[in-house]
Amino acid sequence: MAKLFFRYAAMNAGKSTALLQVAHNYEERGHRVRIFTAQLDDRYGRGYVTSRLGPQRAAEVFTPQTDFLALTQADPGIACLLVDEAQFLSKSQVHALHEIAHLRNLPAICYGLRTDFRGELFPGSATLLALADEMDEMKTICDCGRKATMNMRVDESNRKVTEGAQVEIGGNARYRAVCGRCFRQAA
Repeated sequence: MAKLFFRYAAMNAGKSTALLQVAHNYEERGHRVRIFTAQLDDRYGRGYVTSRLGPQRAAEVFTPQTDFLALTQADPGIACLLVDEAQFLSKSQVHALHEIAHLRNLPAICYGLRTDFRGELFPGSATLLALADEMDEMKTICDCGRKATMNMRVDESNRKVTEGAQVEIGGNARYRAVCGRCFRQAA
């Protein structure tokens, strides 16, 4: 029986790298996958899953209007759905991925952040935490050496930002993966 998976972590834990490896493993064995990433994420150009290590691969983009049920019904030959930047999924899209796994026997593996820069759940992540059959926390470390579990937004002077829109696309110049202590101690 297929499952809905949620593999989450703070930034820079290797989520995209892991997704690319899973896609490679399926395809090396002759299975076809469909890879999706959020249209919002344009750090490396729209429609690409890109690892900070260098590997990059074209992917389909999802928007709030993307209908995963219709897409999979029209394409019965796929073996797995892979979703990067899953925190940007809507609640209804996560419900659709859960249905796809359980009623169409098609695994859906989602990779994303659990929380935003304020320590609050993204809507997609909250629904994945509620519905995922399996959840795996991927690990990365804080500058202090502890496990990083938080995403801290920083300004041009590397100071913690505590207000603003939940979604602001950015990489290492805009965010840092930190432990809970460093998150709370940052001014």
